[in-house]
Amino acid sequence: MKHTPLYQVHIDAGGKMVDFSGWEMPLNYGSQISEHHQVRTQAGMFDVSHMSVVDFKGVDSKIFLQNLLANDVDKLKTRGRALYSCMLNETGGVIDDLIVYHQDGENYRMVTNASTRDKDLAWINAQANDFNLSISPMTDLAIIAVQGRSAREKVFIAIPGVEEICGGLKPFNATNLGGLFIARTGYTGEDGFEIILPKKSAEFTWKRLLEAGVKPCGLGARDTLRIEAGMSLYGAEMDEKTSPLEAALGWSVDFSNPQRDFIGRGALENQTPTKTIVGVILQGKGVIRNHQKIETNMGEGEVTSGTFSPTMDQAIALAKVPKDAHGLVKIKIRNNWVSAKIVKPPFVRNGEILV
Repeated sequence: MKHTPLYQVHIDAGGKMVDFSGWEMPLNYGSQISEHHQVRTQAGMFDVSHMSVVDFKGVDSKIFLQNLLANDVDKLKTRGRALYSCMLNETGGVIDDLIVYHQDGENYRMVTNASTRDKDLAWINAQANDFNLSISPMTDLAIIAVQGRSAREKVFIAIPGVEEICGGLKPFNATNLGGLFIARTGYTGEDGFEIILPKKSAEFTWKRLLEAGVKPCGLGARDTLRIEAGMSLYGAEMDEKTSPLEAALGWSVDFSNPQRDFIGRGALENQTPTKTIVGVILQGKGVIRNHQKIETNMGEGEVTSGTFSPTMDQAIALAKVPKDAHGLVKIKIRNNWVSAKIVKPPFVRNGEILV
């Protein structure tokens, strides 16, 4: 089992440790619901050091990433600008979803999922043979995500110099402060920072954030928060057999440049999606779970990510359903069909219920 640089900190704090893609990570520190509310109302932090950071440097970095990714890094005109994209196979299926940052000139940084780390790197290297660049997995780094209504001001208190450098940083942008790479991004539907830093600095920074009033949060709260925010999870809403067009991620595919022949483009252009991802709210009692069957006005679907929403105090889900399905549906829960309705995610953003 792999451990992040903050493993002992989690143990000392009473974290309930679980296996997550081969990493021993905290599920919670006592109360998943309290951690969820902490992020929605104040500020919480997550150890996401299990995610993979890869740096691209060289004269062909930009053109390589334009070929590799469905979204177009040519949109990144300024230093630190971030872009969400899917990395596709030849049939248009999603190998992984990721964020890429334009660091400067010919340098880019990519952050990918923990569960796909090895296959991502193998795929990236296999596509790079004809390009002049270096591809460097950054194994000496940790990542701390600080999220919530007061997250930014807590970071300003905890880490000297950040307010001066990052006080005016706009969402989906990043900057450097010494050995810190600070991005105004996240996976909770709340404001905050994701801080990439040297492993040796992780424990000290975590403790400084604790002293500033940021509470530690585990994988459980991270999942309920991202579902409320309508954010997709690799392996749930998308995978190698599902295209971004079928996963309601068409907005992350850029077809605007006809000369940019990114991997999977031909397959997507010839695809007519028959299913999509929607939000679902249960009308009665119960909890929606992954893989439960859904009956819609257009045919059968399936829950991809189900949970109980602490913010809304009711069961919600993301689900793959036939395109154009709408209105009331039925979900099979413990052999009973329970009424629910289709909504457009997100359910919650910035502490506000939107559906």
